[in-house]
Amino acid sequence: MSQPASSFAAPLRAWLSQLSRSGWGALSFWLTLVIVTVLLLVSGYTGLVSANRDNLHFAALGGLSGFAATAVGAMVALVLRDVAARTQDTMLGFAAGMMLAASSFSLILPGIEAAQTLTHSPLLAACVVVVGLGLGVALMVGLDRFVPHEHEKSGRRGPQAERINRVWLFVLAITLHNLPEGMAIGVSFAEGDMSVGLPLTTAIAIQDIPEGLAVALALRVTGISAIRAALVAVGSGLMEPLGAIIGLGLSNSFALGYPVALGLAAGAMIFVVSHEVIPETHRNGHETPATLGLMLGFGVMMFLDTALG
Repeated sequence: MSQPASSFAAPLRAWLSQLSRSGWGALSFWLTLVIVTVLLLVSGYTGLVSANRDNLHFAALGGLSGFAATAVGAMVALVLRDVAARTQDTMLGFAAGMMLAASSFSLILPGIEAAQTLTHSPLLAACVVVVGLGLGVALMVGLDRFVPHEHEKSGRRGPQAERINRVWLFVLAITLHNLPEGMAIGVSFAEGDMSVGLPLTTAIAIQDIPEGLAVALALRVTGISAIRAALVAVGSGLMEPLGAIIGLGLSNSFALGYPVALGLAAGAMIFVVSHEVIPETHRNGHETPATLGLMLGFGVMMFLDTALG
């Protein structure tokens, strides 16, 4: 047991050393990340103390539904030895369309409406949500640049990524992907509005099924057993209920916290779709079925949002 621990600790120390030599950019990011994390924990705890118990219950159930959907996809990987690349790209395109529609109709528009109620100004309301969008994008850009991780096809990212085991890199990548989704679920239930929370949770849960399958299959490529790959993929889904609680606490921590958090969650989700999901669907020459899947997913999510709203 000591040898694997030391083999992981050595590259971790090298990574930290590299960060210290990489200039003020990386160090400033990590300092900002620590400060933001502390503020999120404090504001999240404060918000949760005063949060409505029913809203907390719905947010937790929404996060668990995302976890369950990820687990379903991961378990399917135990049965399926392989899934055609065309099918995977179409499924991921469908999921991307649902996430884009959910970001628009379940996060941005309700965020603008909530901000306008507080500010009594359409201009200020739009600015509040845009600030949230910028924060979400900045968070994901910083994490993608400075946290070592690996994507299935685009390869390794972040400092010292080549020194860390591929399984750990995949786990970190999954974590970066699932956390904003969980936060979006928690934020969507912050006001107890089912017309916001239910469509968004449905969209995220549906896209978590092919995502869990893709993650488990990608982990098997690293050489680990099918059972272990499925268990790691299932475990990655635990970030969603955790993110849901954080998102709920953040949105309840101050007056404009709800619209800002809606914008932040939307910015993070749109970034993930544009930066990771869509490029992955276009790398195998299946652009047309992937795009058709995206349009179908967008239409289905828009219909669900309208019908449930």
